[in-house]
Amino acid sequence: MDRDANHTVAVIGAGAMGRGIIQLFAQSGHTVKFFDASEAAVADAHAFVSDMLHSKVDKGRMSQMDVDQAIANLVPCEALGDIADCNIVVEAVLEDLEVKQSLFAQLEGVVSSSAILASNTSSLLVTEIAAHCQHPERVAGLHFFNPVPAMRLVEIISAVRTADATVEKLRTLIDTTTHRAVLAQDQPGFLVNHAGRGLYTEGLRILEEQAASHDDIDRLMREAAGFRMGPFELLDLTGLDVSSKVMQSIYDQFQQEPRFRPSSLIPPRVAAGLFGRKTNEGWYQYGPDAQALGGQDKRSLPSLTANNRIWIDPTADRYNELIELVVQAGATVEQTADNATLLLLQPWGIDVSQACADLKLDARLCVALDPLPTLNQRRTLMLSPITSIQARDDALALLSNGDAPVTVINDSPGFVVQRIVATIVNIGTNIAQRGIASPDDIDDAVRIGLGYPHGPLSLGDSIGPKKVMAILEGLQRVTGDPRYRPSQWLRRRALLGESLLTPETSRH
Repeated sequence: MDRDANHTVAVIGAGAMGRGIIQLFAQSGHTVKFFDASEAAVADAHAFVSDMLHSKVDKGRMSQMDVDQAIANLVPCEALGDIADCNIVVEAVLEDLEVKQSLFAQLEGVVSSSAILASNTSSLLVTEIAAHCQHPERVAGLHFFNPVPAMRLVEIISAVRTADATVEKLRTLIDTTTHRAVLAQDQPGFLVNHAGRGLYTEGLRILEEQAASHDDIDRLMREAAGFRMGPFELLDLTGLDVSSKVMQSIYDQFQQEPRFRPSSLIPPRVAAGLFGRKTNEGWYQYGPDAQALGGQDKRSLPSLTANNRIWIDPTADRYNELIELVVQAGATVEQTADNATLLLLQPWGIDVSQACADLKLDARLCVALDPLPTLNQRRTLMLSPITSIQARDDALALLSNGDAPVTVINDSPGFVVQRIVATIVNIGTNIAQRGIASPDDIDDAVRIGLGYPHGPLSLGDSIGPKKVMAILEGLQRVTGDPRYRPSQWLRRRALLGESLLTPETSRH
């Protein structure tokens, strides 16, 4: 920010989000005026932010001098008119369109015509908030994440009439903080909430199909895919009451796009009050007597049958590694499937049943191993509906050799990790294709805002765009569901052998 211009930031609304925004700008060296319709809320916000800043001294994160200056930057206001000299106003009031429209109309009568008006809305279209403003070109979204000081990401939302200069001034403002600003167009869910649909909806769909339990799905996403949390742990953290509304809202706002289809498993759980951590029970139980999340699954491991003869599909991605496992286990590697007692497959995007039909194999002897994670990560064994108990136990005994644990699931096109990761990548690339955000902003927003190990485009590149395409095409082939149709961004780059981060060639 141009310090010579003497910008002063105003924050309207002193609730949880408002307090965080006030603290962020104050500790970044800006004078912050803040107002709330409740005088008590203003006083509480001043005390809360002051306490939070003082705690940084105790933790060694700020010096006493810097904290004193940050507290001096706090200017509580008794009336809305007290912010008249502010150059940038950030609204953080109730998430209600009429309330926000009314406030913005008032703000236009208080601040100068050159002042920027920004909304912290997370679900409303910024264009609708600005619809009744006399100067909609100076209105934009400035979406922070809770807790604001710790979540180092801000979405700058460019509405239909937002001027480029407005966006640049907000970007310059955020650059003075520790946060990363990403630019998104005014579309449902903006960037982060839009990109985050894949983990939730696909995890729920796998559970709907009874392919795996919710805790197995979470365990696989943590231990095989490297995510901090699986979908059900994350739903419990954010609150199913909140997440269910976001899922339904984005689905409806995108004209019921199949990629965002909510799950029928959600309404009964919301009706039962199983919201997650806030109610001490969701997909998991919480509280002092609850078992810790993420514990190992307990299973007594069988021994490999004597004289076991194993055929491995020669097209398997980890063919040589699997042969080593078979030899180490003392079993025999068969060159043809005819005399084998166990048939081991590694399909991409399809299930065991489809693979058996394609290869004309006896499904009673078939077990599939997910080829996506390496063999030193948690392994996923997938069974057909008629896989014999003996074949299952032999595969479990064989693949439990070594340090990597094993999860057994029912038939599921794309296993668990493949289909969730491919869905995440597909939604991310579709965001890029629609021009909602740049490839770099998409990746950074998802990595920082959602805590994924990589952004969706980098994640797709690490697997390989052609492999991601194969997973999605397999899913669409087996299920017939249009939710799995590959985005054009992904399809074109897969065909051309290009990185998913490759931007469109400029037409100008």
